[in-house]
Amino acid sequence: MSKSILVLRYRFIGDTILTVPFLRNLRYAEPDAYIAWVVAPISSEVVYGIPYVDELIYWDPETIHADSRGTHKNLRSKIEFIKMLRAKKFDKVYVLKRSLSSAIMAFLTGAKQRIGFDTEGRGFLLTKKVKYDHNRHEVQNFLNVLSADGVAIKDDYLEAWLTEEEVLFGKKYFEEHNLGERVVAIHPFAANSKRAWHIDNFISVSNKLREEGYQSIFFGGLRDKNFKDYLKANVPADTCLAIGELKLRETMAVLKRCKLLICNDSGIMHIAAALGVPIIAIFGPQSPVKFGPYSSNKAVVIYKSFPCSPCKQKFFKECEPTDLMIPKCIAKVTADEVIEKSLEVLDEI
Repeated sequence: MSKSILVLRYRFIGDTILTVPFLRNLRYAEPDAYIAWVVAPISSEVVYGIPYVDELIYWDPETIHADSRGTHKNLRSKIEFIKMLRAKKFDKVYVLKRSLSSAIMAFLTGAKQRIGFDTEGRGFLLTKKVKYDHNRHEVQNFLNVLSADGVAIKDDYLEAWLTEEEVLFGKKYFEEHNLGERVVAIHPFAANSKRAWHIDNFISVSNKLREEGYQSIFFGGLRDKNFKDYLKANVPADTCLAIGELKLRETMAVLKRCKLLICNDSGIMHIAAALGVPIIAIFGPQSPVKFGPYSSNKAVVIYKSFPCSPCKQKFFKECEPTDLMIPKCIAKVTADEVIEKSLEVLDEI
């Protein structure tokens, strides 16, 4: 009978993408095992087509931290979810989330082997405890869990998969919106607005790149649509504003065709890294060492380190806000330096 393995890493789009190297190396080591992955239903769309797992199991509690449908909102639904996991009789669980609740979930599956990070006082729930290193990238921390379990690491690159239909969608979108060969993607938003560079700076960058012969396409979700009128009033009329218009997979297909992505520390940054799109990433409160773009292609992080960097992001208890109500670390980044770095990367492509 083949081994049955469960992986727990759910919630954000970025976290989901960063788990792929772990899963690929796990599959190398366990080619015949049944591998299931607990993911958030909305975020998991980003890894559609992944060949390294046999089943995606959707865990969807109500949360303010990410998109959620609240499928597992009440106690009864959560108990039913645990019963379903127990019925699958997993031999081993890898707990890549660092929360106490995820370790409790692993324990309640009944699996005899439970390997994960020794954080939040949850080590007693694990059979193998792994040190979490805040000075290493998240991808490497995940792979350390495998190494601690005796699994050899063969590679560590990110991946994303597009269908033929999605590739065709991206091509048609470019044609329908008169986008040429020199297109820069701009995503001026972040899940936590206080981590975002001010939108006026992104507008300045876009308009300057236009003078240099580059078209811009602005990406954003439904929650960002209230910025659309402001953008229309401050960028050339033929600038493509795809904010709130594209589904996640459609965004991926269009982004793949772009020469560069300029963005905040956000999920789309990790999508671009997985798709092989060059990146200019603007960081502030969070550590780029830990969560920067993990890319085999050109990726530049613009980051101003302060004595309080990186912080716990308890805005604004640890620092004073600027007039724009964003931290000084992100406000310190100038449009001129982002323009300069962007043109340097574009010249190399």
